[in-house]
Amino acid sequence: MIQSFVSISIMLVCYFGYICMAEKFCKNFFEISRINEKLFVIIGFCAGVFIDSMCYFVPNIVLSLLSHILFIGLVLLLYRRNMEKKILVAFILITVTTLVENLCVAFLSCLLLFWQHTVNHIPVPVLGDVEGNLIVSIAIIITVLILYRVSKYFAPVFDGRTGKWYILCAIPLLAITAVVDVANWGASNGILVRSGGNMGIYYDQIFSYAGFCVLTALSMFGAGVFIFGMNRLFLEQEKNNQYHLQITAYKMLEEQYSRLERLRHDMKNHVIALSGLLDNKELEKMKEYLKNMERSAGLGIGEEITGNRAVDILLYQKRSMAKEKNITWECDARIPRSCCINAFDLSVLFGNILDNALEACERLQKNEPQCERGPFINIQAGVVKKCFLLEVKNSTDTTDAPERDKPENRFSDKENQKKHGIGLMNVRDVVHKYDGTMNIETENGIFVISILVPLSDAEHDIYRAV
Repeated sequence: MIQSFVSISIMLVCYFGYICMAEKFCKNFFEISRINEKLFVIIGFCAGVFIDSMCYFVPNIVLSLLSHILFIGLVLLLYRRNMEKKILVAFILITVTTLVENLCVAFLSCLLLFWQHTVNHIPVPVLGDVEGNLIVSIAIIITVLILYRVSKYFAPVFDGRTGKWYILCAIPLLAITAVVDVANWGASNGILVRSGGNMGIYYDQIFSYAGFCVLTALSMFGAGVFIFGMNRLFLEQEKNNQYHLQITAYKMLEEQYSRLERLRHDMKNHVIALSGLLDNKELEKMKEYLKNMERSAGLGIGEEITGNRAVDILLYQKRSMAKEKNITWECDARIPRSCCINAFDLSVLFGNILDNALEACERLQKNEPQCERGPFINIQAGVVKKCFLLEVKNSTDTTDAPERDKPENRFSDKENQKKHGIGLMNVRDVVHKYDGTMNIETENGIFVISILVPLSDAEHDIYRAV
């Protein structure tokens, strides 16, 4: 009696720890008030204990269903934002818990039966309530540890996905959990694996638990491959989409540069036309003529002459955006004429980095309008010791610096992680493509990204750089 009471008490303590871990797991992905945190733990623990206490009156599969509904309801009601995302988080929590706990219970039960039969020489060992409670307690502890360890690996799965994507991922997890619950119900009734009565009850139990271990292990592997595989496919698709967008933008830059070349070719004719207007003192027409020339080719592009026409045009556009937003722009960029990095990849590097720099400056203006030093972007590019160096510094707000210190968040706030996380991956892909290195630092409200790409002997000649 005392042993039974002690085993139940241990199991309750372990279950309370699991409820706290489940609340913390969900908290990694959603906001929740202090009151709702306490409600999650209190309701989850009390309702869970009540459901487990009905095991002698209600079939096991019904209890599992009630437990799942309980957790889904708590996540949906107590946490904030994005209903579809909450559904997927709840299903991942339920799936991980169900698979890990059942695998541990089956393995430990099989191991204990084998020990009693082999070491203690019990012909037909049977697990009692005390042993069962202790095994469940150990399984819960292992489940808590697993949830603690895997929570960080699920973070990228929930960044910037659509509601449809969340639901599509949740449905297979529901199916996997349902299969394991049905198998568990079958095992609890002794019908999972039988030897036909030829080998005895002991071996029936061993085969049943071993079969359940295999089933849950395969289910865990399948669920993991599905979730992380879907995430990988999503990221690859987003990268491809962004590459296509960048190709389109590059073609537009080429077209704009062609218009500039045509304007320069016709400059002699334009000078003659302007001289005629000046001789006739038609100043208004001269102003309109000059504005048309500026609009047609973007004459302001001449402020950045890097040696690469695509980068020149891109810097002109980004500088114009910075000027409109009152962001100080400083640029000193020189690109070797025979640089190993092709024009498209240079556009990927400069474009993604400057887009995020502009966003960081805008966020600074919004969050810290009284900042002593105004928002700025500083660009340095050139040849340094047989390497092409690109370094961009920009001001950034310090209100959420600890969050941005995480590698996946260095370029953006939480609401824009999808867009800028993909942009960062594209930058890294280009750097790795040319065997380069990338370094990122944030200090005293200044964000610095440095990219170093080795050049061949023919490319690093400083006299060949513009």
